[in-house]
Amino acid sequence: MTQSTMIAIVVVAVLVLAAVGWLVWQRRRSDALRSQYGPEYDRAVNQMGDKRRAESELVKRQERVEQFDIRPLSAAQRNDYTDRWRTVQAKFVDDPKGAVTDADGLVESVMKVRGYPVTDFDQRAADLSVHHPRVVENYRAARDIALRHRRGEATTEDLRQAMVYYRALFQDLLEDREHAVAAATETVHQTERVVERNAARADERVRERVDEGTQIPVQRVDGRLNGSKREVTS
Repeated sequence: MTQSTMIAIVVVAVLVLAAVGWLVWQRRRSDALRSQYGPEYDRAVNQMGDKRRAESELVKRQERVEQFDIRPLSAAQRNDYTDRWRTVQAKFVDDPKGAVTDADGLVESVMKVRGYPVTDFDQRAADLSVHHPRVVENYRAARDIALRHRRGEATTEDLRQAMVYYRALFQDLLEDREHAVAAATETVHQTERVVERNAARADERVRERVDEGTQIPVQRVDGRLNGSKREVTS
């Protein structure tokens, strides 16, 4: 076997390992994002029409929310908001429309207190999806009913369902799920960093082997093989 053939084999082997490593990283990242976002992951893929674009968007959401100063509620704040929700819920009996409006405002109030920027609704929902993915769709559904209510198109049953949706999100916001999800988010970033380091090392090994050129004698390879045989024999 010629030295040039040996170099070619080494280069191909390293490139194959790098490709396999990238595929493993891609799958792990997909699994981590799917686990973190749940139904929101499928929604993003369907909306984007492309898995890679959807995953890139979900990662951008994480990076955006990581810049927020998300704070847990104190015990006193949780108790206060719980009492306020009970008042809103009781109001539904006599004033369903007013109760839904108040519920929407209460959710927005909790978001502000916890440190979420209250921008346009779509951005608000995207921000919430990072830490509250399993209830953010409820938020969208409740908002849709609230808008239909303003146009006079929502029935009392629709409004009741909106209250159920708002309650699910409201209760989720009272909990400090943000810091519980932080570990999963960090895992995704750590995986990305590890793959980047491995890819850089693989490129470096390729350059080193190519630069060695004639310094890769066949005897060296035979020596390793002979050595391994001696180890097995002993």
